[in-house]
Amino acid sequence: MNISKYKKLNNGSYNIYLEDGRVLSLYEEVILKYDLLLKKAIDMESIFEIEKENQKWDVYYYALKQLNRKAFSAEDLKVYLLRKEYPLSLVEDIIKKLVGQGYLNDLVYARSYIHQQMITSLKGPLKIKQELYNKKISSDIIESEIDVFSLEEQNDKINKIIQKKINENHSRGGFALKQKIVQDLKMLGYDYYIFAPLIDGYSFSNNQEIAKKEYDKLYRKYSRKYEGDKLDKIIREKLYLKGLVYNEKEE
Repeated sequence: MNISKYKKLNNGSYNIYLEDGRVLSLYEEVILKYDLLLKKAIDMESIFEIEKENQKWDVYYYALKQLNRKAFSAEDLKVYLLRKEYPLSLVEDIIKKLVGQGYLNDLVYARSYIHQQMITSLKGPLKIKQELYNKKISSDIIESEIDVFSLEEQNDKINKIIQKKINENHSRGGFALKQKIVQDLKMLGYDYYIFAPLIDGYSFSNNQEIAKKEYDKLYRKYSRKYEGDKLDKIIREKLYLKGLVYNEKEE
């Protein structure tokens, strides 16, 4: 099939117009590989090969575009490209190519990710490590890089979290609040043996102001259905679940 016209595009690719009206939009690398600027005709078998080769460069340049926008681990980029319904074998080839060219580097990614999470989040090292494992970063890289999250920095973050939780508490008593903070710290990825001594240094005594507020709220809710000892029992049971003990004599 004869080539009737060429047109170079602004992005360096070409439109090749065939005599049957078909237009092939090809990357410059494909043009050069098949010497298309020198040829006047292409057979159907060659068109299939050319389009297949062009798809490789399509995935390659699309991947580079995403890498210019944000950092990816090799696994993250693979998943992202597969969601675009590119063939698995092609995606894997492109990932290998990008790794070989240095555009994808899990060590650099892990190092950057850890620093970013330390600066922008309250996450502890265990949670950060799990997130990196989920991205299929090798355990050797994770273990070598997570050491940057020093014990001193962990202690500083833990103390800030504990103090913040105490200041924001408006409905829990001492014991319940302490248990909630313990669970929050575990969820954030801090080792119990690191934060336990720190949390034990804080006072979690019963707060009568919070207890009274919760007592009044429960009284308004349950006094419509109960009264006397039954009402008092229900309210105190509900308070107990929140770690609160209300004693009118302490007011």
